[in-house]
Amino acid sequence: MPRYEYKVVPAPAKGLKAKGIRSPVARFAHALASAMNELGAEGWSYLRTDTLPAEERAGLTRTRTTYHNMLVFRREVQEDVQLQEVAQSSPPPPTALELAFQAPQPVPRIAYEDAPEDAEDAPSASILTILQARRAETEDVNEIAAE
Repeated sequence: MPRYEYKVVPAPAKGLKAKGIRSPVARFAHALASAMNELGAEGWSYLRTDTLPAEERAGLTRTRTTYHNMLVFRREVQEDVQLQEVAQSSPPPPTALELAFQAPQPVPRIAYEDAPEDAEDAPSASILTILQARRAETEDVNEIAAE
């Protein structure tokens, strides 16, 4: 399915003078044709003309609605541009913080009188488990301090 990009430009408000063109209508048509030919040379194809409302200031406190004629052009997006967009949309590599949450971490050792001194016996846990254990310890300390 082809993808398009769009360009919207204001329609000319005044005609352009040119050799052999005398009437205001012909000058306006010449200005319109010139604008369309310039964009056509860049690969844009004319799609339609729209008249759209816009609110503008009128004095210090009032606004008024004016209508503007806009020329709408479109052109097909090139395939290599689409491939670049897909390549750019691939997820970035994980950050160091994300890797830290995924990697197992050793559980902090609590010193007890009967605890074995072997570090090899310590199970590994995720950083989330470690943080939950520290939060529980902090809550216990706060409860003791509150009494």
